[in-house]
Amino acid sequence: MSGHPDAWDSPTSVNPSGSSRAPGTPGTPVTPGARATPGAGIAGPGSVAEAVAVQEELRSLVDLVGPGPSAPATVAGLDVAYAEGGDRPSRSRPRQVLLAAAVTVLDARTLAVVDSAVGVGRPAFDYVPGLFAFRELPALLGALDRLTTIPDLLVCDGHGLAHPRRFGLACHLGVVTGLPAIGVGKTPLVGTWDPPSAERGSWSPLRDGGDVVGRVLRTRDGVKPVFVSVGHRMSLENATAQVLALTPRYRLPETTRTADRLCRDALAEAERPG
Repeated sequence: MSGHPDAWDSPTSVNPSGSSRAPGTPGTPVTPGARATPGAGIAGPGSVAEAVAVQEELRSLVDLVGPGPSAPATVAGLDVAYAEGGDRPSRSRPRQVLLAAAVTVLDARTLAVVDSAVGVGRPAFDYVPGLFAFRELPALLGALDRLTTIPDLLVCDGHGLAHPRRFGLACHLGVVTGLPAIGVGKTPLVGTWDPPSAERGSWSPLRDGGDVVGRVLRTRDGVKPVFVSVGHRMSLENATAQVLALTPRYRLPETTRTADRLCRDALAEAERPG
């Protein structure tokens, strides 16, 4: 499937194992070349406390060592865009938020898009800082399942270890799918750092509470850095190398740029009258 938006009304958590375990729990790990099979849709966490409990439980399953693929054949970008949408709002029926989740798979050598999928629907969880993954995870898993190519690496527009509970979206997606994953954030969620030097490839440690949780990486000379962190089954050194390979011309990885364009196009199509 390439660029075609599939609509769904109320996104629910997808479990790759096909079981009926609690939402967000891992299924049988997916390895490159083996397709994930989604289980029946199940409701997301019913409260902030339940969501935090899921994060705390799954955090111990994250592989922060890797090293992960040093020369992946395919790399996927994952991004989500939001817009006000739906019927004309009223006092009794406020306008709802639309969400588009996109995955683009790139040939790691040429950076050409070889596969893609996108879905449009509603967020699965309220906006709560530190629990953003629960809004986006069901939709992203749905898009991943519609791919015909299983990517060797997931590159999330967000964070992995660089998270208040050390379990950001890249960690959550990595644990649930079993695929290597990293996070590349445009802005930091946690931590302090010294500015890296101005040259492309320069970096400085991103530290939080005494821990190194990522790197502040300069992908273009004299341009604002990005914030790289491990999600799952990757080393930080390898994550840094992969981000540099994905940024030959622009500040953001080509994976992020193509996924961002796809989900914004899908939102525009969904909001078009008629």
